[in-house]
Amino acid sequence: MYTTVNEDGVLNNYATEPAMYYAEYPAIWEQRQYAIQAAFATLLVTTLVLVSLSVS
Repeated sequence: MYTTVNEDGVLNNYATEPAMYYAEYPAIWEQRQYAIQAAFATLLVTTLVLVSLSVS
């Protein structure tokens, strides 16, 4: 941890910064997986909304 002290004796602690990296574009199989997850999430939310509307 990086610590500095100013002229009044106040300590300032700074967290160590992680190394930066560029994100990579997802592969075809990852894109398909995201599409399947989106379909299931849409189905789940639609089902919950319809159930809540039918109950009320």
